[in-house]
Amino acid sequence: MKISDSARNESSPCGGVRGGRISLLQTDIVWADPAANQKIAEEMMLKAEKSDIYVLPEMFSTGFATQPQGIAEVVTVPDASPSGIPTCGTLEWMKRMADKLDAAVCGSVAVCEEKPSSILDSPPVEGLGEVGKSFFNRFYFVKPGGEVSVYNKKHLFTYGGEHLRFTAGEEPLRVEWRGLIYNICICYDLRFPIWSRNTKENPYDVQIYVASWPDSRRAPWDALLRARAIENQCFVAAVNRVGSDPSCHYNGGSCLIDAYGNTVAACEDNKAEAVTVELDIERLRKFREKFPVLMDGDTP
Repeated sequence: MKISDSARNESSPCGGVRGGRISLLQTDIVWADPAANQKIAEEMMLKAEKSDIYVLPEMFSTGFATQPQGIAEVVTVPDASPSGIPTCGTLEWMKRMADKLDAAVCGSVAVCEEKPSSILDSPPVEGLGEVGKSFFNRFYFVKPGGEVSVYNKKHLFTYGGEHLRFTAGEEPLRVEWRGLIYNICICYDLRFPIWSRNTKENPYDVQIYVASWPDSRRAPWDALLRARAIENQCFVAAVNRVGSDPSCHYNGGSCLIDAYGNTVAACEDNKAEAVTVELDIERLRKFREKFPVLMDGDTP
């Protein structure tokens, strides 16, 4: 389990909160054009209410690409940034926006890591990969000052062929930010509840799901988000895109759900917009004390 360096045992969930305002950015993504999508997101963020964290969809800089060659942004392992994280254009933009807004900025990006042949883990599958390159669906959680936490999507979408070209992540990610602990997941992860299980030994406050979830499967999206919030006794912040790519249409469904399963805030379907909401952390704390679901749960 990865928790950012600033997360400590004494930073108890729901306690000592300095800021719990979250903005959900439901964008319409321009296919394979990071510069255009950065501009769209930046304009939306600057117009949104002041927040502590801005959440963008899955692969927000390019659209969801299961054939990422020529689309994924290149990061080079040996030439890591000063933070120790291999960087790309969109990550550098996220750092600038985090500093400008004095807030965390997060979302997933399709990236291509270029590796010297001497450190290749294994040869690519014939016809599907390229020597020296590994593709990841990578979530960046960027704080002001340049601190970056990374999560590589664990559950690759085999139905769409994502597993054929992308490398699955192995480690979950939890990040502390201004007194709250966030658990990070990407799209298809939503269907695997054990992966995001909240526990009394290692609890979190907010579950973030970013997605490119098509409207043809909208009913499971709505149902599973509510289930994850209830069973983990947490807030769920879910951000999906709108618009179309070469394969699918997306109608949104971005929302903030509380631990009771109630929708606290939501973006309008089929509309690119931002919604900002204040998390009622005190209410969550009291609910957990009164009804100790996490204390009674099984440890995965």
